Amino acid sequence: MVETKQETTSPRSGEPDPRPSMVWDAWGVPAGHAPLSEQIRTLLTQVFGVSGAPVDRRDEDDVPLRDSALTAERLAGLSAVVGADHVSVDHRDRLLHAGGKSTPDLLRRRAEGPQDAPDAVVFPADHDQVLALLSHCAEAGIAVVPFGGGTSVVGGVQPARGRFDTVIALDLRRLDALTEVDPVSATATLGAGLTGPQAEELLAAQGLSLGHFPQSFEFASIGGFAATRSSGQASAGYGRFDDMIQRLRIATPGGTLDLGRAPASAAGPDLRELFAGSEGALGVITEVTLRVHPAPETVAYQAWSFPDFATGAAALRAVVQAGAAPTVLRLSDEAETGLNLARSGDIGGAPVTGCLAVTTVEGTAAHVAARSAEASDLLAAAGGTALGETPAREWEHGRFAAPYLRDALLDVGILCETVETATTWANLPALKEKVTAALTDSLSAQGTPALVMCHVSHTYPTGASLYFTVVAKQLDDPIDQWLRAKAAAGDAIVAASGTITHHHAVGTDHRAWMTGEIGDLGVRVLRAVKDAVDPAGILNPGKLIP
Repeated sequence: MVETKQETTSPRSGEPDPRPSMVWDAWGVPAGHAPLSEQIRTLLTQVFGVSGAPVDRRDEDDVPLRDSALTAERLAGLSAVVGADHVSVDHRDRLLHAGGKSTPDLLRRRAEGPQDAPDAVVFPADHDQVLALLSHCAEAGIAVVPFGGGTSVVGGVQPARGRFDTVIALDLRRLDALTEVDPVSATATLGAGLTGPQAEELLAAQGLSLGHFPQSFEFASIGGFAATRSSGQASAGYGRFDDMIQRLRIATPGGTLDLGRAPASAAGPDLRELFAGSEGALGVITEVTLRVHPAPETVAYQAWSFPDFATGAAALRAVVQAGAAPTVLRLSDEAETGLNLARSGDIGGAPVTGCLAVTTVEGTAAHVAARSAEASDLLAAAGGTALGETPAREWEHGRFAAPYLRDALLDVGILCETVETATTWANLPALKEKVTAALTDSLSAQGTPALVMCHVSHTYPTGASLYFTVVAKQLDDPIDQWLRAKAAAGDAIVAASGTITHHHAVGTDHRAWMTGEIGDLGVRVLRAVKDAVDPAGILNPGKLIP
């Protein structure tokens, strides 16, 4: 039994807070932002006719916010639960909790006029305070938006009020302890407010790792990973986050749920599956017990070239269905591979045509040697050409940096956003073709050419994900421009039998397609659960449930 805690506290207390705060109108921290390279500026001029000159951005102190609707009486009520030092109506706290980090989020934030924001930000200390807050807010009629790292790209942390006149952001950063490690069962219990790096640091002190590294890793939280069914870049080796969950502790307005007594059970439906992916609309996940593994002894890197995407996808399928998947297994299509070449001049000095695939294998030396050899044999037999380790190492070095490039493109008048889905191997080519066409046709019809790129980053024996990146010149109303393209892509996904989201979650952005995803009866089931755990409807209004 251990209890190790990060030195994270509410910023209202005046104590140290080691969590980096993301900038208010972009991804990440200021140090991650850099001007576009000469190669990219030249490409933008050639393809889209933009100069590459960035626009000026406002200082956060100059951003007007809508007046807080929190009354003195309600402020006193919240303070009575968590302490006055842990309830904030400060301009900066409200601004930093004003939403997520999708392209529409950032475009709205950079627009003129008052910004929407929660009326207050509340920083509970533990599960009991979260439980008391939810009970208080249900009685007082205050909407509650659970807030982890604020990395949502689907509107999952928008301060939507619904029918309520007051909304608060419930920031979980103080729930930041590693409370238990069971080395025999290979599990660890983590507070929902820990970020990815904080969790890995605490586990590393025990010689362990979670191995969950989504692109949002540096800022997203353990609770957020669980609430959105996150999938990390090492999912081929370690599975999705929901695969790792052994137990959940959840606070709801109706009480506490402790779910998960054993690795598997036949005691009715597994309610962990109901709350993993519930996006804060059914309860607030406060603690998660997860499967962990020893920190890897070694990592092997290898990159591959395939003549085309179809050949590469067939190769990935062969590896996964043989049970020989590496820890990381991803494939870029021709367009994405070409853009990477344009950005760097080459990929690690290796001549690449067609499509680039990246693999890593980690674990003990014996496991890495055996798995690398088996995967390499299968990939070579399926038409792959080995490129050595440099391209794979370069991918890993920059794997968390793509959102910074997105923001730099927004600064110079280029629209850049993503769409992701998943389907069976048999349906993968058709789904890729139809979504690419929907995005391209929608943007072209609006008057701008589009570059649509795609990669596979998550694989299963029966299918894989498709992750699209879309680049186009911003028009007069870039939010409307993107929402039209996104709607066309969503309709194409549903028509082509893909899932409306593989790992970004539903939030507000995918809510319109949920009935098509789960059917009318499925929606009624979700509403019935919502009524049971949150009869007042205060939890994350407007998200997930149609």
